[in-house]
Amino acid sequence: MRKKQDTKPAKTKQYELYILYAFLILSVVGYIMLNNVLLGALALVLLVITIAVEFKYSVKEEGMRKSIYDILIAIVAIAILWMILIVVLGTTAPINVVASCSMLPALHRGDMVALHGISNMTSFLNSHDIQIVNVSPKEMNYTLANMGSEFLAYFAYDPSNKSAISETFSSKQFPVALYNTRCIDTYESEGLYRDIRSCMVDSQRGNLIKYNYSIENISISGGNELYIVQTSDITIANTSISENYSNPIIVYKTTSNDSFSGDIIHRLFAAIRSGNEYYLLTKGDNNGGLDIQFVNYPVSQNAVVGYVIADVPAVGYIRLIISGMLATPAGCNSTILR
Repeated sequence: MRKKQDTKPAKTKQYELYILYAFLILSVVGYIMLNNVLLGALALVLLVITIAVEFKYSVKEEGMRKSIYDILIAIVAIAILWMILIVVLGTTAPINVVASCSMLPALHRGDMVALHGISNMTSFLNSHDIQIVNVSPKEMNYTLANMGSEFLAYFAYDPSNKSAISETFSSKQFPVALYNTRCIDTYESEGLYRDIRSCMVDSQRGNLIKYNYSIENISISGGNELYIVQTSDITIANTSISENYSNPIIVYKTTSNDSFSGDIIHRLFAAIRSGNEYYLLTKGDNNGGLDIQFVNYPVSQNAVVGYVIADVPAVGYIRLIISGMLATPAGCNSTILR
């Protein structure tokens, strides 16, 4: 007579994994909904524990060699799929994840986006009706060599606090002025709290890019509304360019010269052509100004990874958790109203 097989270990494994997966899902959903760092950290810990438990039972049932073999097969399959996406979409990074809230409401933090490469920048810009301004190489080189004077942005000034300026404010009576943002960054990095008005700029005469602003409403979580100073349009070489929310969203890599870091997912605002080179101006839909206004250089065409062709909500949160990007960035509690 055959001995009855003991099913207790299998049931124990089943129950243990069910409980782990249940808590993992709950922690991830809770983190997404509440933006709580502790829930994000818990999700990361539970993910590591779940993988370890899965591997432990796999080794017990199939042996170490078979378990490692299965992992290698999975890695190879993912690598092949990634290479296929690279070839089909024409970019070395066909998938990316939105890490900030600078593109609200078009893109949300945690969205996974699919990218398509740009093989011919001229054709791409023309096909999307992006305004292109021609600038001589001499003028462009001078601008790039003197970017410190090009980092300009409008802010509201609170007369009751001489050491602070703000993009958002509660009264339209607050005066608005143009400031050098590198000067402001120096104040903040060095902990200086002198009269911030020393960073004011009298005019934009001599600058390649000139900015105009508008005052818009901004919605804050909880139902409150404030005002925000926003760049409404720019002028380059007597060409006026207004913000266009139908322009494509691109992804580009920052450099060590930029205030921003990592891959930036922002909408294309305009393009500058200097000889055979293109320099792109970008802006987050939920930002008050263009990237260049906040101590970032114009985007070289070689830094562009691709443009967004599709997005899947929330799926990218797994990558944010694995990467340890748990803290909610500034600006996620507010959206500029249009």
